[in-house]
Amino acid sequence: MGWTTAAELRAQAQKLWDKGWLLAAMVAPEGRFPLRLAIKGPASADLSERFDEVRRWAREPQQGALDGAGYRLVLREVRHRVIGQNALPQEAWLDDLDDALKLVARQRDAMRFGEILACTRASHPGLLPWLQQAPLRALALAGEWPRLLSVVGWLQARPRPGIYLRQVDLPGIDSKFIEAHRAVLCELLDAVLPESAIERAASGSAQFAQRYGFRPKPLRVRLRGLDPGPAGLMGNSGDGSGGDGGDRDITITQESFNRLAPAAIRVLITENEINFLCLPPLAAGLAIFGAGYGFEGIAQAGWLRHKAIWYWGDIDTHGFAILDQLRGHFPQARSLLMDRATLLAHRAQWTREPQPTLRELGRLGADERALYDDLRWHRLGETAVRLEQERIAFHRLEQALAAIDARE
Repeated sequence: MGWTTAAELRAQAQKLWDKGWLLAAMVAPEGRFPLRLAIKGPASADLSERFDEVRRWAREPQQGALDGAGYRLVLREVRHRVIGQNALPQEAWLDDLDDALKLVARQRDAMRFGEILACTRASHPGLLPWLQQAPLRALALAGEWPRLLSVVGWLQARPRPGIYLRQVDLPGIDSKFIEAHRAVLCELLDAVLPESAIERAASGSAQFAQRYGFRPKPLRVRLRGLDPGPAGLMGNSGDGSGGDGGDRDITITQESFNRLAPAAIRVLITENEINFLCLPPLAAGLAIFGAGYGFEGIAQAGWLRHKAIWYWGDIDTHGFAILDQLRGHFPQARSLLMDRATLLAHRAQWTREPQPTLRELGRLGADERALYDDLRWHRLGETAVRLEQERIAFHRLEQALAAIDARE
């Protein structure tokens, strides 16, 4: 039939609710009402050919208006040579916000949003534009909204506080609350804090502490000395820890790591913890436990720029992408056991790479690039294949390290 029903009028109003338009009207009501809803009725030919259907259609939205559904109908008088004079719905209007909320049965939600709006207007009027843009998000946070405003107010009074989140002392608010709501707090704080209180280079909720001047949790680096001899490879760490004494497995802060002066001349970075723990002895060697993408913990260590660095990762597209990223910090880094011969020798241990990366990698060598291309374009199988480093035969690792020892 295609003629607008009462349910379709309600659906139009529901779309306004779903877009946040109705709640936004509570923040900035000027010029929003009355609001016309689209209505489509029968054509002239339908009046004579389908009169009974037209009469039933006209009765339904009119009854809804009479029953107080929330919309107002404007009727038009129709004179027809066969059926005479009749009144048919021509326009539907929402006269005010109350009518619109009634039509979609959202009065209680609007009342809760009204409470959010009232306390925001009283204490943080600078957040009103945010409320207008994201009213449904605010409504979803109604139970937490007063505490969110407390955090905003605290930081307005103490910009860039230079303390840990754990040290924020507010009634009913702990660091877990702040961490759980970092994403929305970023938006609220950006809306009201001065530029001097925001470090724009630190973006995303993961860098919340740095962005707003809290003391960040220190990065830590885990490493092992691989030299079996008595000489301490850690050298002077600057933190009083002294030498490492052989196979010592330690974790230190990034700051302490940057200050190291190790006697080691060979550094091996690996991504798998068991492989890190099982690495065979290597003269003048030092192992670093990697963390996939991101080398924030070691990138600022100037002493690493003067060491021979080997990276051992999975033979898959992400393994090569991590190698490429490492070379952005340390161009001298070489790959270990990430070659075609190793891959083909372990065909029975291949697995499927679930989400391969396809981007171009500009820091790979010719052989690495050729293997990376074969992996990302599925030239070795019907799906993306991978060889995880822990699946490689251990004797091959021993051989690879022996070759390093003999060559350098």
